[in-house]
Amino acid sequence: MLAPPTGPRTLVLYDAPAGSEWQKLGFSYAIMLRNLLGHFDAQVDLLPVQQYTAGQIDAHQATFYLGAAYETKLPAAFLADAAVTSKTLVWFKYNLWQLAGDPAYNFAQTRGFTFDSLRGMNAVPTAAAPAPGFFDTVTYKNRQFVKYYAYDSARNQVNADPEVGITSIVDPARASALVKISNPATGEQAPYVLRSGNFWYVADMPFSYIGPRDRYLVLADLLHDMVDVQHAESHKALVRLEDVDAKVSVAAMKNITDALATRHVPFSIAVIPRYVDAFGAANDGKPQDIPLAAATRLKQALDYALPRGAEIVMHGYTHQYSPIRNPWSGVSGDDYEFWNIVKNTPVDEDSTAWTLGRLSAGLADLAANGYRAVAWETPHYHASPTASRAFPQLFNTTYQRVVYYTSDQPDLGSHPGKDFAAGQIFPYVIQRDYYNQRVLPESLGNIEYDISKVDPSSYFTYSWQEIYLNAQYALTVRDGFASFFFHPFWAEGDVGTPGLADFKKLVDGITQLGFTWVAPSSVQ
Repeated sequence: MLAPPTGPRTLVLYDAPAGSEWQKLGFSYAIMLRNLLGHFDAQVDLLPVQQYTAGQIDAHQATFYLGAAYETKLPAAFLADAAVTSKTLVWFKYNLWQLAGDPAYNFAQTRGFTFDSLRGMNAVPTAAAPAPGFFDTVTYKNRQFVKYYAYDSARNQVNADPEVGITSIVDPARASALVKISNPATGEQAPYVLRSGNFWYVADMPFSYIGPRDRYLVLADLLHDMVDVQHAESHKALVRLEDVDAKVSVAAMKNITDALATRHVPFSIAVIPRYVDAFGAANDGKPQDIPLAAATRLKQALDYALPRGAEIVMHGYTHQYSPIRNPWSGVSGDDYEFWNIVKNTPVDEDSTAWTLGRLSAGLADLAANGYRAVAWETPHYHASPTASRAFPQLFNTTYQRVVYYTSDQPDLGSHPGKDFAAGQIFPYVIQRDYYNQRVLPESLGNIEYDISKVDPSSYFTYSWQEIYLNAQYALTVRDGFASFFFHPFWAEGDVGTPGLADFKKLVDGITQLGFTWVAPSSVQ
């Protein structure tokens, strides 16, 4: 179990418009910010801004207000404290006009900038002109972070978060734009992150539509300055071999192991202790259940890799759930284990005891065969809140991306007040997340090939060059990791892909960028 947090005491305020379908959206963003603050082992209080009481800003080292709902009526006590505090206050996106536009607060005189307007799309998108543009390009440390945008012409629907708050600096002695955002279609620029002493304004909500090259990384880096916890420039790299079970190719594993060992690259293996094929989908219709004791190929691969720099990460117990297709085949490595993805609800047995029982069974299987896991990885990164809170009871460290919910019993329907799921990647170690997990990052993605002609489920390509580019963006975070995973089956000769060659190119490329390869157990 983790010790109590010792980092800065912080307050995260968020909009929660009662009765609205979006009532919990701000809370989902608050959870994501709270997770990033876990990098600094911060003591974090989460509170709807409507519940703010006088003096709470000054009782914390830093306060963050997530303006996620347009025209949320802010409490007078919050506005009064925000106007005069000398403590750090970081304001995101909406509702700054309630402070900056009230003459009682002398905002422009004291803070040195004004709030001018909100800007969204340059024009209404149409099928003929689907991308009219908006303020979408954030420039930071000589990198351009472009906000996500997609237009669904069939539904005439934009999938994006285009609105930004436009501000103007009126007193350069008091305020400065640390980061700018541009509108390529119009040639305009505006402050993206603006600072006036300990008052910060971030022009949008960097937790919407996040990705490995998104402006989310800009915030992740600047949080060091916002909470005044400075970490030295340091760039580490992690690589994990994914979904390794009883059916793994020993030859492919040996080839990958040799490639890493000759480069003196430590690595980890995401092991599924018990292989289950509930319907015989991969065995000519004959169900299979292979315990670790009988998994000869898996043990051969592990016994070869472990003396050559490998460590084991336990990747579920069976990495599938019950004798159902959840959602695909019922085969280990294919399906979800701790979430019913078909119904999009927790599994029927969901409980702390059930979760710990599966984890304990997997750990016992590993131990009985002479193996030890250094970390946990949730199958498909997706579990119920109950399960996610149980994992750290048996594992001091997790190594993954994570899906977070705004309720421990989430209702993901479309009615007002619905819950939200937030999938989050991390550019650095999170010492304590919302579920009390210590999380090692997996930040870059994984190599994929389109082999739909032989396997209709594999229709997506994600090249090693894409992941290498992601690693370059990771360098903009002062202690950002380059962390990716690789499925060993891509290195099998009969698959027909250049998996092993591309894997080597990616490892070499990340090394040349200056990252230092580390084992999961060595990460502090």
